[in-house]
Amino acid sequence: MIDLKDYDNAVIKFRKSLNFTMLPILSWDFYASNYEEIKQTEEDSVALLSLVSANSWNIDTEILDTRLKEDKNVIVVTDAKLNIVFATKNMWNMSQYYPEEIIGKSPKMFQGNMTSKSTLKIISEAVKEKKPFEVTVVNYRKDGSTYKCWIQGQPMFDNKGDVVNFIAFEKEVA
Repeated sequence: MIDLKDYDNAVIKFRKSLNFTMLPILSWDFYASNYEEIKQTEEDSVALLSLVSANSWNIDTEILDTRLKEDKNVIVVTDAKLNIVFATKNMWNMSQYYPEEIIGKSPKMFQGNMTSKSTLKIISEAVKEKKPFEVTVVNYRKDGSTYKCWIQGQPMFDNKGDVVNFIAFEKEVA
């Protein structure tokens, strides 16, 4: 036991000789939020790749990864009947909706009085014709405020050439 007491005293003496600089807790918040964003993006990437596999999409998965990680797009996927089946976690930053709140609903939930009917017609015709589209539309957040949303949408075909999903890459624009 005497050996342990000498050891403890040596450790205490050593720690007292060190020059510590205390960091405010706020300095760690920057890293924690960045970590959360990276973690959420990775979770979204895994879920998106799972969708690709489950629905046999005919797409280069590196494009999806780039759009999600580098371009930081919000990604929304609907089934062939236009019910939302997937949304990335960064959806909340743009619309104040968590992905769980919009799953099973129609993207029409983001539309309102100021949403252009002609823009909606462009989207509707592209969906009917199973063609890609790119528009900027006025959408509504959960609190009722508006934002301009750039949307690049396209049908997703399986290996047989059938439309199984639609995917939209979205960003809030000024």
